Amino acid sequence: MTALEVPNVPTLELRAGLSSEDARRDAYVHAHARGTFFHLSGWRRVIEKVHGHDALDVCAWRGDRLVGVLPLMLCRGFFGGRKLVSMPYATYGGPLGEDRAIEAALVERGAHLARELSAGYMELRCLEDPGLELPLTPSTLYCTFLKELPSDPAQVLARMPKKSRAEARKAREKHGLELSNGHWYLDDLQRMFLMNKHALGSPGLPGAHFRALLEQFERSVFVHLVRQAERPLSAVMSFAYGDTLIAYYAGAQPGADRAVSASNFMYLALQEWAVERGFRRFDFCRSRMDSGAFEFKRHQGFEPTPLHYRYHLEKSRSLPSFNPSNPRTKILQSAWSKLPLWLASALSERLPRYLP
Repeated sequence: MTALEVPNVPTLELRAGLSSEDARRDAYVHAHARGTFFHLSGWRRVIEKVHGHDALDVCAWRGDRLVGVLPLMLCRGFFGGRKLVSMPYATYGGPLGEDRAIEAALVERGAHLARELSAGYMELRCLEDPGLELPLTPSTLYCTFLKELPSDPAQVLARMPKKSRAEARKAREKHGLELSNGHWYLDDLQRMFLMNKHALGSPGLPGAHFRALLEQFERSVFVHLVRQAERPLSAVMSFAYGDTLIAYYAGAQPGADRAVSASNFMYLALQEWAVERGFRRFDFCRSRMDSGAFEFKRHQGFEPTPLHYRYHLEKSRSLPSFNPSNPRTKILQSAWSKLPLWLASALSERLPRYLP
């Protein structure tokens, strides 16, 4: 890439991100007010390794100073179609820059790449309104759930809504549920995550995805298991980013929530654990506004915050609609949920590549 003249941003140079610059890029992300775990280079490396998507990160430089980052990946669809996503398999993404002019330049470069590659669209998974004066199409499909944590673990239970508080207390005191932490619970997590996705009519994720996250981020990844005596009931994988704990992948044994409120207890105990270790915020991540997960998080005392996803439509004429909110996908969901679990598991090793 050559130097690009941008109004009010003299001598700005946009060029492809290099793996040799990952340490500087990650330091920039950590220092940026809107940087997220999913902007980090490690997330890109996991997606490259496991799913085979191509990294097309764009970095903005002024001389030898990094002043902006747009994490971006080229993803291929079922029938050969292409799309650019910032970032795949992630709640958050989008441009980070020292000012809006730099972010606009990054997005314009992404749109140019979409044209060069004949992509259907470019998707920016922004947490906040990017405020860019560009012809981007908004999506209002998702909300995220963020909450400040108290300073005392005992206050977590007290802050829960009355019904959820009673269920969580009953799970602990009457049913004897306990929370344990350890990477060795990864197989339990993967198994229950797959079962829950299967019941909902969606593919899971390949085992390599979870293993790669542990290998890549090591001390920033936690796997917790809820059990009753020696019986595993639910599990969750979380990520640490600054003072925030991000509860990301989870699953529960069929019937465990109805019988002993396993998930209700799990998120209570996970927040208590987070407070004990000095985290100040809890990120429950995104859910579709018409989903059961959306209502569950509200019942846990979290308020939804709309996500400001933006699309640059290149070859596509409308927003992507292949998601559970589209009634046309109900037939596919129903068919998937009726597959034998072993077959759904085998297909989940390959299909998620096309569902970033």
